[in-house]
Amino acid sequence: MTTYLAHYQSPAAADSRATGFFEFESDARCGSRENANHARLRMLELYGKEAVSWSIDRIEKKKAATEALDGQLELDFRPEKKKPRKAKKEYW
Repeated sequence: MTTYLAHYQSPAAADSRATGFFEFESDARCGSRENANHARLRMLELYGKEAVSWSIDRIEKKKAATEALDGQLELDFRPEKKKPRKAKKEYW
């Protein structure tokens, strides 16, 4: 099973606007009707009857966790790369 991120949004006329994203797992191909159905069912499981009028904007594959965890930045102690010199233009 592949893990996906689904981004949702409440209707514009709602009293309290809700936007966000959640994770779900699906065997279906990204962008397929079955994948969207799995996302919709997971959203209803998580948020209940409050989420009936919400819509799912987009679904994307979850990226690998190779980035920094918990917002912690990484320090890079490698020397800076030398910038290539620009060629001088000769005007006559």
